Amino acid sequence: MDKMEFTSEERARMVQKVQMYFREELDEELGSFQAEFLIDFFAEEMGGFFYNRGLYDAETLMTEKLADVSDALLMLEKPVT
Repeated sequence: MDKMEFTSEERARMVQKVQMYFREELDEELGSFQAEFLIDFFAEEMGGFFYNRGLYDAETLMTEKLADVSDALLMLEKPVT
């Protein structure tokens, strides 16, 4: 998997969320630089897990939808004698 790239806006939002989590849940202040390092770590070390889960979920959804289409097509079948 290629390295995950985020826009500067996405990265800024992620930094804010990490800082807020540390402040509210751990009663710790985290600088932007530290938050970015943490985000990079999770993206590199854990990102594949989240990415793969998304793929599995998408595959499940597609399989379900294709089964619905298949059922709908069978309902269109005309009886033959």
